[in-house]
Formats: sequence, structure tokens, C-alpha cells
Amino acid sequence: MATLSLKKIATTAPKTSNKDTTKLKTAALIKELQELQNVLMASATNSVLLVIQGLDASGKDGLVKNVLGSINPQGVTVKSFKAPTAEELRHDILWRIHKETPEKGMIKVFNRSHYEDILITRVHGWCDDATATKRIKAINDFENLLTQHGNTTIIKVYLHISQEEQHIRLKERMTDPTKMWKYNENDWKESELWSKYHIAYEDCITQTSAIPWHIIPADQNWYKENLVANLLVAALKKMDLKYPTIKTL
Repeated sequence: MATLSLKKIATTAPKTSNKDTTKLKTAALIKELQELQNVLMASATNSVLLVIQGLDASGKDGLVKNVLGSINPQGVTVKSFKAPTAEELRHDILWRIHKETPEKGMIKVFNRSHYEDILITRVHGWCDDATATKRIKAINDFENLLTQHGNTTIIKVYLHISQEEQHIRLKERMTDPTKMWKYNENDWKESELWSKYHIAYEDCITQTSAIPWHIIPADQNWYKENLVANLLVAALKKMDLKYPTIKTL
């Protein structure tokens, strides 16, 4: 049974946070990230997998654009996992995931991920608890394989949005011409399952925390982007990579 309670965790920045100051810090972090990514590409010994999970309208797309949009496009790719295809359903749940993991020198972003198979599936009753337990073990083993044998650093973030802010953003998709393409009437139906999604996420985060999750307050984009930029920079710095030197005979 999950001990985590998402409703007790803030979805907004601390009151002491200053928006303008934080945005300046984020810009500096992104500049630092650009250089660190260059070293990652040049060394080609390690990789980064950024897993982004969150409820509808939590800002997954915007996060990718604003934090990773200005780094070298040759060194970053994004994969969004939708409902599995007929072919994918004929394989194990990680078949479509494993072939998308990052090669050495790359940053890979999963915009939704392998975790959907123990989240939406449980909320809608497509996956019972016994099956979910087996899937959780497979996910933990899979992530251990990537980190221990693939030199992959996995950063897992859950974008923690309030239902009130989610509804504001869903309404914007109905009125803002630049956002209408994102509108999906089904998002409102999914929002009605808010409590069930929180229970599923709480259990998921608790049982797959060997590689820790970062619960990111997501009501304010400027704060969310700063936190994730910090995570990426810290992860790359920890690798302590160097540019390769010219090899001589």
C-alpha cells in the first residue's frame, strides 16, 4: 500500500520564490546545459533518459520545448508513447520501450512512458493488481539494466498539477486558437477520475523508487522548468565527462 499522499504536496512554487529571478536562473542553467550536452555527445560514453509523466495539461510538451529546445538537436530526441498498436500488443509491454532507449552520447525524452502500462491501465481496470505487480517488477529490472549495463542516467519526473489549474488549461484549449489542436474532449472525462489517477501514481511512485522520482510542482511553468533544468544539469555534472583528446600513434 502506497504511503505517499500527493494531495499533501504543493503544486505551486514556495511563496518566497520570485518569478523573474527564477527565470534568469533557468536561462543560465540552459546555457550550462548546452555545454554539458556537447561534452556528453563528444565523449559518447554515457546517456540520459528523462522520463516525464503527468496528468493531462500538466505541461509535458511545454517543458520539453522550453528546457531542451535550444540545445543541439543532434543530441536529443523525444518519444511520445500513445496507445499501443496492434503489433505492439502482440509483444511484452517493454518491447516498444526498449528499442527507444538512448544510445551513448544522447539525451532521450520519454513524453509519457512505460509507466502508462501501470497507470491508465489500472485506473480503467484494464490491468488487475496481480498483473500490475508483475509489470512493476519488470519495469524495475528494466531500469536497473539501463543504469547498470548501459551507462544511462534515468531522471524520472512527475508533473504535479492541481485539478483547478488543469481545468483552466483545458478551457484555454477550447478558446485559444494556438492551443485548439491539443483539445481532446476525452481529457475532461479523464479528469473525472482524478482521485483514481492519484492513487495509481502514488502506488507507482512508491514501488518504483529505486531510481527516485522527482515530484515537480507544475501549476507555474517558470518554476517547473527551473527544477527540471536543475536536475538535468546536476545529472550531467555528476558524470564528470571530458572532451576526448587527439589520439596519437
